[in-house]
Amino acid sequence: MVRLIILGLLFYLLYRVIKTFLGPGQRAKTNEEGSIIDEMVQDPYCKTYIPLRDAHRKVINGREFFFCGKTCADKFLQEMKNGSKR
Repeated sequence: MVRLIILGLLFYLLYRVIKTFLGPGQRAKTNEEGSIIDEMVQDPYCKTYIPLRDAHRKVINGREFFFCGKTCADKFLQEMKNGSKR
């Protein structure tokens, strides 16, 4: 039983190390006190505010848009193609 716990802990630590090196590479900015600073952006489709570092970015007609996820980005792009307004 103890071996399983140790093995699980080792796998978790290995996972964290690999995730750190292969992650998206975006780190949160911090101010002088160490607090996290992050700009909030609004999804143009669902109007949800999300941190800029987590936003799904898409350039449409030379303009950069930020979305909460791929689904909203696809729906927004479809609306733009159809010419409909919300």
